[in-house]
Amino acid sequence: MTKTICYCYNYSDEDIRVDVLQNNGRSTILEYITEEKKKGASQCKTKHPEAR
Repeated sequence: MTKTICYCYNYSDEDIRVDVLQNNGRSTILEYITEEKKKGASQCKTKHPEAR
């Protein structure tokens, strides 16, 4: 069973695991989320069930 890790972009723990395996230990998903947050494009406070 997968668990949602990022509610803004709908990434699960399995998505991240596959991403890391495909990118030699590097998470491009994390890089993408980090860049989007810097731009102010994330919607964590509205999409995350705990508003974080």
